[in-house]
Amino acid sequence: MNNHRVKRSTKWKLTVFGVIALLAVGFWYLHQSPVKKQQMKQSKPLVQVEKIERADMMRHINLSGQTVAEHAVTLAPKYAGRVSEVRVKLGDTVKAGDILLIQDTGDLDISVMETQASAEGAVAEELVAAATYDANYYKAKSDYELERDQYTRTEYLFSIGAISRDTLDSAKQEYLSKKAAFEVLENQVKEGRDAASVLSKRYAAEKLRHNVSALKKQRDDLILRAPIDGMISYRKAEVGEIITAGSKVISIVDGRNIYVDCTLSESDAAILKTGDSVPITIDAMGKTYPARIIYVSPAMDDTAKTYTVRLDLLNDEGGEIKTGLFARGHIDILQRENTLFVPKEAVFYKNGKPVIFVINEDNGAEERQVTIGLLNDTHEEILSGLNAGESVALNNQDKLSTGTRVDIREEEK
Repeated sequence: MNNHRVKRSTKWKLTVFGVIALLAVGFWYLHQSPVKKQQMKQSKPLVQVEKIERADMMRHINLSGQTVAEHAVTLAPKYAGRVSEVRVKLGDTVKAGDILLIQDTGDLDISVMETQASAEGAVAEELVAAATYDANYYKAKSDYELERDQYTRTEYLFSIGAISRDTLDSAKQEYLSKKAAFEVLENQVKEGRDAASVLSKRYAAEKLRHNVSALKKQRDDLILRAPIDGMISYRKAEVGEIITAGSKVISIVDGRNIYVDCTLSESDAAILKTGDSVPITIDAMGKTYPARIIYVSPAMDDTAKTYTVRLDLLNDEGGEIKTGLFARGHIDILQRENTLFVPKEAVFYKNGKPVIFVINEDNGAEERQVTIGLLNDTHEEILSGLNAGESVALNNQDKLSTGTRVDIREEEK
């Protein structure tokens, strides 16, 4: 009797538990999303598809960079020295050739005068040397000619027995001595040039004149002048300060023409062309300006491994745009007219070869090997393996094979 009651109680408890479990499953099922309910009812993969038609393939290129001036020059002293005068301040407008800064020239002024005096003295020495040579030359020539004639007469007298051999030998010795003295002076002059002693003095004077020019050039280098028209954008020098050679002291920016310099990858730079129009937004100005590509670097930067592109801002009215501002824009470039291309997610690689799945009208999958052409950020061109009007799978390719039946996931609106 008791056993019978226990069995009935146990059976009743199991029945109640089963009802509760069924209610829980039903409650959970009723609260699932439509997609999950559909997946529960089926075993077929749920894929998103896209119908492919011929169209123009475009490449979207984003451009970003900074505004730069056409001319920006940094000036640095060639020599170390004390600043004696600074004629500009930040924001001043200058013209090419204007004096900006002067270093102390006192020591150089003294050196210039001393060297100038030495050069003038060397010129005087050249004149003295030339006059001395001429006097010695003509005297030696006269003495030589006189001894030559005298020796000729002595030879005649000896030939007729009027004089002795000793007298002849003495006359010959004197003649040869005068001849040697003359030839020494005469040999200093060759090919119409002045005597060597004169040239030596002349070259010394010329060297000193060059030294004067070098000192004057050095003095001129102590005066920094504006190489271009523009505005003073940097000044780091005060009167009395010792500045070092090569240190940046003044910068000039010519902001009349403003450009935007951008860096791009190889694939983007390869299809950009000068003359292309690009709207450029400068966030700091809150404006968008028309711009035109005027330069595409012909070579990659070895350090950054990028290419430089310069754009000309076309209507910077009033020169309101400053340098160093962030600028951005984009351009869509036609890659190929009337071609087939698919989203990148449609292509996967199998054994190293590109493959897609085509979904036919009966929702059956077909694996196809394709040939890839041009690429952009979102799409890949299909040169072979796909026909216009066919649909391709964009997801769940790992669950597909040829003949697999799929369900099409509708696009969410």
